[in-house]
Amino acid sequence: MTETFRHSGEYPQQQSSAPVHHGGTQGGYAHGAYPPPPAHAPEVPQAPGPRRRRAKGPVALLAAVAIAAAAVGGGTAFAVQTLTDRDGGSSATSTDVVPTSKRGTVAGVAEAVSPSIVEISATTGQGKSTGSGVITKSDGEIITNNHVVAGASAIKVRTNDGKTYDAEVVGTDSKKDLALIQLKDASGLKPATLGNSDNVKVGDEVVAIGSPEGLTGTVTSGIVSALDRDVTVATGEGQEQQQDPQGGWPFEFDGRQFNGDTGSSKTTYKALQTDASLNPGNSGGALIDMNGNIIGINSAMYSPSSSGQGTGQSASSGSVGLGFAIPVDTVKDDLGKLRAGSKS
Repeated sequence: MTETFRHSGEYPQQQSSAPVHHGGTQGGYAHGAYPPPPAHAPEVPQAPGPRRRRAKGPVALLAAVAIAAAAVGGGTAFAVQTLTDRDGGSSATSTDVVPTSKRGTVAGVAEAVSPSIVEISATTGQGKSTGSGVITKSDGEIITNNHVVAGASAIKVRTNDGKTYDAEVVGTDSKKDLALIQLKDASGLKPATLGNSDNVKVGDEVVAIGSPEGLTGTVTSGIVSALDRDVTVATGEGQEQQQDPQGGWPFEFDGRQFNGDTGSSKTTYKALQTDASLNPGNSGGALIDMNGNIIGINSAMYSPSSSGQGTGQSASSGSVGLGFAIPVDTVKDDLGKLRAGSKS
């Protein structure tokens, strides 16, 4: 796991039904004017009747404008519905969050998404642990890892603008290592856009934002290194007691333990692997695509400080480019249960 532990101290167009006014010409003379009678009856050629034209008058023009307005209006409504956090609800549609001029850049992603990432400080019987979280509603609903807040007696959250709030746990799912918390007396926050992790491919560029070692709003970047990695983490309250102070939270992968012992109560989930730098404190933060959509919740990283054995013998520590994130589709599937207050 990746938080630090510090002991206490677009619609179809419709055809207009408006009446069509027709005009026309006859024999080359203006409508309503007739030539003088000839001296003898001329030979009358067989010619087609006068061509009927659609008037370009006000009624037709208004009809065309109405159709165009319907099309544009429909598209605008779609855009607003996609981008606006209605009724404080979460935005869960994959879209372009980053402005066009900055799309595809780390700086553009950081500027657009950083206001939606928070730092979480949880007080437990063993001291304090620091993690990160992602704002999912403008009133302060936040998704994070369960292991960030497990067993917490008090939770403090600091937003990107420096404001601090008290928070309480709404729901937990230890089997997926997810938790939902709610800030007290918060409003007007910027919710993140939850994307679609099924669209993620190996090699896609990504950005990670979190609070490693309490450094709020830290931004790193990299690629998606692998998909569907089986990552095993500890579950349940009291797991904070098993944290390696130097290497973050313990986890297992491919039958090996990292950052310490996960204990006997554990769960395994499919994770995205990334080489974006993750460090203790990044747990619960965001893994983001280059359009600014959240594609995962960072949850674990390998720290060489434990030498893969949980002994903490190595002098080196920090990220070595082996980080893991819970796919955002897993998060979206779980939100309803968490919002209902389920605690498991």
